[in-house]
Amino acid sequence: MSALAAAATTTSTGEALQFWVLAAVAVIGALCTILMKKAVHSALCLAGTMIVLAVFYLANGAYFLGVVQVVVYTGAIMMLFLFVVMLVGVTAADSLKETIKGQRWLAVLCGLGFGILLIAGLANAKLTHFNGLGRVNSAGHVEGLAQLIFTRYIFAFEITGALLITAAVGAMVLTHRERTERAATQRELSEKRVREGVQVPPLPAPGVYARHNAVDIAGLLPDGTPSELTVNKTLRARGQIRDVSTEALDDLKALEQSSAERLGRDSREEASK
Repeated sequence: MSALAAAATTTSTGEALQFWVLAAVAVIGALCTILMKKAVHSALCLAGTMIVLAVFYLANGAYFLGVVQVVVYTGAIMMLFLFVVMLVGVTAADSLKETIKGQRWLAVLCGLGFGILLIAGLANAKLTHFNGLGRVNSAGHVEGLAQLIFTRYIFAFEITGALLITAAVGAMVLTHRERTERAATQRELSEKRVREGVQVPPLPAPGVYARHNAVDIAGLLPDGTPSELTVNKTLRARGQIRDVSTEALDDLKALEQSSAERLGRDSREEASK
């Protein structure tokens, strides 16, 4: 038993190097998750942190947990969240004002308190008995994990499930918006535009005069100027519209010049004949 305990508490150079490198990456990813201003960047940082945790599980012989961490959390939940954020978008018009006064300071205090409790708990933890991974997983890693979850930690497992269900229902309730007014018809919208005198004709069709197929490049009007109405309003609010009107006008001038030269050459050839 003493030899097993000594082996469990001994760390090789490779293991130490792996731990410190991956731990630094995980901490940096976690900090970037809460410090990034854009939700997409925060989601990517959180996904990277989860992948590092999966590597930790795999390095410690918990292959099932490592695979579940990658497939379920990183591959399913985080990617779903990332796709929703990218599809819905967060425009500059969205209100970022705090609705609860002092919530940032409260969050900082709660985080510090949780960190102190975590450090105190780890500092006072003692391991006096080592079974080893081989003995623990003798009946199978999945079976051993299931036995712990549904016997010793059954109450914590059920409480966690209840909290997740409550959070899902609460998110649905908070994001649900019932329509209190009748939706306007196309005729009513047209009459409103005529009365207000704002954009009476239809919006320009995107891509009619476009020379690119990128969504952040505005379509060009007949005079060569870009029309921002052909670009999504989210990109307009973010200021992420690429202006290619100068390049387009230069290409148009070059095309007209080459056409004029060719027409002049053809006319001279016909005159010579």
